[in-house]
Amino acid sequence: MEAPFFEDVEVGCEIPSLTKTPDNLQLFMFSAATWNLHRIHFDADFARRHDGLPNVLTHRPLLGSFLSQLLTDWMGNNGRILRLEWSNRGPAVPGDVLTCRGRVVKKYRVPDKAIVELEVWIEKANDETIVPGKAEVVLASRPLVKS
Repeated sequence: MEAPFFEDVEVGCEIPSLTKTPDNLQLFMFSAATWNLHRIHFDADFARRHDGLPNVLTHRPLLGSFLSQLLTDWMGNNGRILRLEWSNRGPAVPGDVLTCRGRVVKKYRVPDKAIVELEVWIEKANDETIVPGKAEVVLASRPLVKS
């Protein structure tokens, strides 16, 4: 898919979704890379015994990274993320199929910038939204055609 220009984006349109299925190795590696030593992210027995969790949990920042990838996959090299906010409202464990989605809610121009605001979210296979959020991105404008 070609990166969109500001002029091609319409309020209400959904951007292409992104599906992620975190696994134990990814969670372990993310813990190592971020120096997150909390055992609920890599030790299932600990997570069950001490916190009553069904399994290890997907990290909140990893879920935010998935939303960031959703945006950058859509924008390509034509855009840049200005702001990304999210809130974790439900757990994600290894094997959960997570679908990242986004919808354009507003677009406007300020000097030297063409800004698009989006509602973004992550939902589980049962359509339960576990991570609602919002984003603001800058997209490139179409070059002016000289006649």
